[in-house]
Amino acid sequence: MEIYPYIMDIIKFFVAGMAIVGATFALIKPYIDRNERIQLLELKRAASNQTLPLRLQAYERVVLFVERINPASLLIRLNANSYSAAELHSLVVAEIRNEYQHNISQQIYVSTKAWSVVRRVKDDTMGIITNAVKGLPEDASGLDLSRTVLTHLSTLEENPYDIATILIRQDLDNIL
Repeated sequence: MEIYPYIMDIIKFFVAGMAIVGATFALIKPYIDRNERIQLLELKRAASNQTLPLRLQAYERVVLFVERINPASLLIRLNANSYSAAELHSLVVAEIRNEYQHNISQQIYVSTKAWSVVRRVKDDTMGIITNAVKGLPEDASGLDLSRTVLTHLSTLEENPYDIATILIRQDLDNIL
């Protein structure tokens, strides 16, 4: 008995079986890929449906932050009349930092562009307040600081807080 013909038969059946498996895989692979893409799209849609309300809330909070650090509303809220300029400066800077820290987690849900607008408005506001207090005499009142800041803002061609709000809204429109 010779074993050689049996080995050749086994090799033929193995090669034929592998060819059938390869052909079957080639025929089924497009359906598997299509099904995988559909599942991925459904997963993305489900995730989007869950994160969209969070993103909308984040944009809402970011706009509220911009409005709260606007010196026109911030100085009124802090009652500038009862403080010296230095005390009011410290209060304003602390208030802006607290508001920023309170809203810092919103950067997860807003775009990088929107968050950079928020950071820029925060930094510019702190700069305006700091520059205004530096230009006042040491015995200046909080009312003097308020007048200086609001006068400076009124000389600007466009309100930076309105511009920031517009940019954030435009960014929100891009995701909807």
